[in-house]
Amino acid sequence: MSKSVTSTALALGLGAAAFIAAPLETASAQDTIRLNMPSTFPGRLIQLGEAGKRFADTVEKISGGEIKVTFHEPGALVPALEIFDAASVGSVDMGWSVPGYWYSKNSALALFSAVPFGPAASEYLAWVYFGGGEEMMNEIYNEQGLHSLICGVIAPEASGWFREEITSIDDLAGLKMRFFGLGATVMQRLGVDTQLLAGGDIYPALERGTIDATEFSMPAIDLDLGFYQIAKHYYFPGWHQQSTLQELLMNKETWDGLSEKNKAIVETACRANVTTQLAEGEAIQGKALAELQEKGVTIHRWSDDILARLETEWEAVVADEIAANPDFERVWTSLSDFRAQYAAWADLGYLK
Repeated sequence: MSKSVTSTALALGLGAAAFIAAPLETASAQDTIRLNMPSTFPGRLIQLGEAGKRFADTVEKISGGEIKVTFHEPGALVPALEIFDAASVGSVDMGWSVPGYWYSKNSALALFSAVPFGPAASEYLAWVYFGGGEEMMNEIYNEQGLHSLICGVIAPEASGWFREEITSIDDLAGLKMRFFGLGATVMQRLGVDTQLLAGGDIYPALERGTIDATEFSMPAIDLDLGFYQIAKHYYFPGWHQQSTLQELLMNKETWDGLSEKNKAIVETACRANVTTQLAEGEAIQGKALAELQEKGVTIHRWSDDILARLETEWEAVVADEIAANPDFERVWTSLSDFRAQYAAWADLGYLK
């Protein structure tokens, strides 16, 4: 883990610890605030789903029982990819998700989730929390009756599981592939037929042949989902998701109705979740990679030529999105300006 990631995690963790240490009275039953939270990820799924359950548990503990968040499995209240609409109209109080799932609502939201050839987790969080990112995100969400808090982060993902080895960029053309967010648009430019599937739907689609290939997440998470049983070629680096942010997506009236104290509890639980999820994710990938290799998976690294082509296509996607969506242009400019300023620090402060 880089020093930057470590310092970010430590700072967030200390803030959470200080808040947790404050004495809170136990709420009486009639005072309890009960909030329903459907998830886009199964609760048993390491990191992505478990983090949502941990958030709910943390909120209850540090509120002294004043706030109880009930985690609902995907599909139990609403389908996994319909949380945006359900929370927007108040059918549910909140949802555990990722902003990139709402790309079709507004492409700018994908920039608050994962950016192809984008920042590492520490730099991304710096922009979100101190560069205006979270505020800009909510300017977009608030128009839809929503309020979001960044509530988790994972570091780099893998970039694909394939049945056959990919020897050139041309091998991608014609494949049906589950792909996420802005990276999917890049793949479409290369002739890939992309589909956005929720995590729990990917393995059955691979098994039935509905899709030929998939990307999803980090090695430990992909191992948990069993993709290695069908596809044996695993590709890195995760050019499309160098880091990925999770969110707590709330109905805005529900959020506005919380007291300042209870808003602070929810925010603090999210910051604590970011710290824990980042540290855990970095800790478990080496073991997962070794286990995947033991199961017969061949691990590949994209050639420099293929990565260069992917980056060229990404730059074209950015130009198209800027031309089509003023929100995308505004958010992209903010992130780009922040990254340009950050680069001076990164070049001087860190070992290459």
